[in-house]
Amino acid sequence: MSVAASEKLYYKIGEVAEMLKVNSSVLRFWETQFTQLSPSKTKTGQRLYSRRDLELLQEIYRLLYIQKLTIAGAKARLSLTGKKKHAAAGDSAELVQTVCHELKELRKLLQ
Repeated sequence: MSVAASEKLYYKIGEVAEMLKVNSSVLRFWETQFTQLSPSKTKTGQRLYSRRDLELLQEIYRLLYIQKLTIAGAKARLSLTGKKKHAAAGDSAELVQTVCHELKELRKLLQ
């Protein structure tokens, strides 16, 4: 799952699929499920993934294939991560509330 150390700005879907060792159809499916993922497209409709998209895909891969989370679980984890980034720059009380809410959700899932 390691990314080649090339200095490319954009990667085609086949290159990304090969890096992550998944089918390109999996990447297209993830694009429909994760709103954060939005590769640019050429005039012919070919997807071009930026480095940011590639990092997000690696995180999605890690959540789904390594940590064995469901799509819903991965979405929740990504949104929590996004909230943490915004909260770090803002109010810490909001971060505490978010973490408490997520812990309560996890407790419900475990019961």
